[in-house]
Amino acid sequence: MTQQGPRNGLLIAAPAAALFVLLVLPGFIRDEYYLHVLVGILFFAYMASAWNIVCGYTGQLSLGHSALCGIGGYISTLLFINAGLSPWIGMWIGAVCATGAGVLVGWPCFRLRGPYFALTTIAFAEILRIWTDNTEEIFGIELRGAQGLSVPLKGHAPALFQFDGKVSYYYIILLMLVGVMAVTWWMEQSRMGFYLKAIRGDQDAAEALGVNSTRYLLSAMALSSFLTALGGSFYAQFFRYINPERNMGLDLSIELALMGIVGGQGTVLGPVLGAFLLTPAGEITRATLGGKFPGLHLVIYGLVLILSMLFLPKGLIEPVRRLLGRKPTAAGKGEPAPV
Repeated sequence: MTQQGPRNGLLIAAPAAALFVLLVLPGFIRDEYYLHVLVGILFFAYMASAWNIVCGYTGQLSLGHSALCGIGGYISTLLFINAGLSPWIGMWIGAVCATGAGVLVGWPCFRLRGPYFALTTIAFAEILRIWTDNTEEIFGIELRGAQGLSVPLKGHAPALFQFDGKVSYYYIILLMLVGVMAVTWWMEQSRMGFYLKAIRGDQDAAEALGVNSTRYLLSAMALSSFLTALGGSFYAQFFRYINPERNMGLDLSIELALMGIVGGQGTVLGPVLGAFLLTPAGEITRATLGGKFPGLHLVIYGLVLILSMLFLPKGLIEPVRRLLGRKPTAAGKGEPAPV
């Protein structure tokens, strides 16, 4: 009891302290560039957490989440441009459409075993990217192909998801990140979370015990797709621009997967740790070294990845678990669930 009390206190104090720091941090940052980097870190932490819901907890691998991001961003932007609908509303419509697309992709794949889901998600994302890249107009609606879409600038218009500075966007994406982490924690503690872990461990054994694996895999895919599309809408509004190459390309999907894997799959905190390591490693080195030494930032980014996998093969979450005194094999032994 003596050891458990301090551990439980640390489990509550550490996240609360981290959240407090993130809440007050913009007040100490005067440089707009560093605030921009912080927004990018929180955005990728959010997106990697959404990816983690279907991939980290089920053992599946999606390399097509960029398509879901693009669907959300494009639909909310097109509704804003052509119908004057606020992105605050359009983002939910885009999320519903992306959920339908995610379930449509997952439904046949989850009935099969092997790498079919990963291959299908790559194919889906690439087909959608190529089609969007080469389509200027459809049903009288301009997509502008490879040029992408610019979000009409209305000035400081909070009702239209537009703000003068970056601080407002910072707090919006911070709220979204806290939300996706709360959803992940709730899912992990629910029956759905236990079933998904059982499927990841041994799908045949789980089905033999009566778990409908297809149903729960599709539920995870639907939830992940919905949240990913909301992130795509945020991206479009923050950068005020969206195009097929960046928002639907394979690069984005791989980035999300790497952050989830390096941070620690199947945990609430792992993808966040991955984003907080890899996003600054890529962004700051590109800004400081990209002009004088082209390509060096990619070498440093790759070196960070290699070192992470060599010394922390189970993810950055492992030293955090050790710090909190939690065991990776705790599930099923009466210990608290993994972080």
